Amino acid sequence: MRTRLVFVRHGESVHQITGIVGGPHGCRGLTELGRDQARHLARRLASDCAADPPVAVYSSVLRRAVETAQPIAAAFGVRPVADCGLCTWHTPPYADGMPTTRFRADHAAEGGGLFRPFQNGNESWAELVVRVSRAITEIAHRHQGGTVILVGHTETVESAFHALAAQPLHRAFDLDVAPASITEWTTGEDTARWPPVRWTLRRFGDTARS
Repeated sequence: MRTRLVFVRHGESVHQITGIVGGPHGCRGLTELGRDQARHLARRLASDCAADPPVAVYSSVLRRAVETAQPIAAAFGVRPVADCGLCTWHTPPYADGMPTTRFRADHAAEGGGLFRPFQNGNESWAELVVRVSRAITEIAHRHQGGTVILVGHTETVESAFHALAAQPLHRAFDLDVAPASITEWTTGEDTARWPPVRWTLRRFGDTARS
């Protein structure tokens, strides 16, 4: 019995190009390139998973992830499930739509780090990792023995290294997660067991266009 989690970072988004905080209201979805990337991902995943089709497709609730997930889910004839647990930073409402540089410079919180937020009113890194890791492990348990596609953000993919590979909160390395990239983890063990199951990283940041 193999459980397969396929993580997808959303395609190029308007908020990336314009440099704004893309929260629930500030996110304006994908660029035209991003929409093309989402369609390509759908075709590619349909080929990759032809012998092992996904039992579910999840996405964060933010528009850029939802728009990426829609053609992927359609390729498999399933309805995507939006899960806020897979979101990037839960930034405070005042920052939604604000230029990112202004948010980081003008609203920096003194002593921000692992357990204190970097900006006033924001999540701490530890809070984000716990939230996303819980969503990942719940989804893995819910669909044990199946294949699931999870469409999210850089932080969604990063959190998988904590949830599935038991990396410490302060990792000794950084991750560069490209837009519209695929990262895949699998395990043949019981996803709900204790001590935690061991997962295998099959690919990371895969952006092949073939």
